[in-house]
Amino acid sequence: MERIYYFNPAHDMALANNSPYYKAPAEIERMAYDLAVLPAWYGEKGKIKVGQLQQVELLHLQIAHKELLPDVAWTCKWESGEYMPWGWDAAMLYLLRANGVDASCLPTDEQIAKIRYLSGRQRCVEVLGKMKNIPGICGDMKICQSLSEVHFYMSDMGDIVLKSPWSGSGRGVMKVNALTWSDSVEGWIKRVLRSQGEIMVEPLFDKICDFAMEFFADGSGIVSFVGYSWFEADTYGNYKENRLCSDRRIEQMLAVYVSIATLQRVKFILTERLSSLLGENYRGYLGVDMMICRVNGGYHFHPCVEINLRMNMGIVSHIIYEKYVHSLSEGYFRIEHYSRDEEAVKTHKSMKMRYPLYITDGKIVKGYLSLTGIDTKTRYQVYILIDT
Repeated sequence: MERIYYFNPAHDMALANNSPYYKAPAEIERMAYDLAVLPAWYGEKGKIKVGQLQQVELLHLQIAHKELLPDVAWTCKWESGEYMPWGWDAAMLYLLRANGVDASCLPTDEQIAKIRYLSGRQRCVEVLGKMKNIPGICGDMKICQSLSEVHFYMSDMGDIVLKSPWSGSGRGVMKVNALTWSDSVEGWIKRVLRSQGEIMVEPLFDKICDFAMEFFADGSGIVSFVGYSWFEADTYGNYKENRLCSDRRIEQMLAVYVSIATLQRVKFILTERLSSLLGENYRGYLGVDMMICRVNGGYHFHPCVEINLRMNMGIVSHIIYEKYVHSLSEGYFRIEHYSRDEEAVKTHKSMKMRYPLYITDGKIVKGYLSLTGIDTKTRYQVYILIDT
């Protein structure tokens, strides 16, 4: 059965909504359209589902080095095959069913419900419990089912972060303490409790940097380590960029704050715990977001900030580095947002002039490459910049 890759960036919000009829905001639909070709860069041989072939034509036109073009096929139709979306949720399943994709190619409603359960932030609590005795580890998350429980933990922790169990990137998260508590904060907590049943409370840490460990679950109960990703997010938690470099280089950067032995121990525990947790209920990539924090004048390692049970930009950037970037080079993988017509085209032309592309043995040594098509209406773009 042929694999068919599809980029559905509304996945996290669809999980939170938990309805097969969920419709994403127009801005997210625009992102889905502009970045539809992205799976071509990380997918194994198969087909990439796009809205229009014009998106593919734009990509082919702007890449002068044709040896870099991904070896994939393209389709605008909802064909039957082994679908590999960015993430599985009830709305994705309904979309495929509504477009006539054969049921034998799709997960069941029960499987989708299990994936949603496993995607909840509550699972972080279960994983963190296995690591609390490791020296130098921080991270504490509580599950609350009432407003009074939130008050209790805030009085104990001080500055806290509230998280809804399911939410999109940068959403469903609120920082609060006794001084900033308000009627609007209380109203938000009540809405989360009413719609999702629980809310997560954790201490607000003094973050130094973000990174992640990426994994692959084979669907038979075996989870294997894929690699590291070093990423940056804005103050609202929205993803900005990934560092393009080797796993060894990331370990060297992390070694300033945490021992390699501790990283290896956490990796081993996560592999075992995730294998047990996921079992045969999930097949595909997943990532565990982590951070280095400053605690009492020293550095501590938070090993499970989020579990992303889906494809993510860290895995994409890791695969792209391995497949397309020279081993002695480093750079950045970025998502850019444009607010006006023509802005993307102007920026693209400027970047090509400032950072010309250099290729050696089919690998990028230096320069700029847009991984998605650009035209006058483009609002979202993914590109890589290799600068060292």
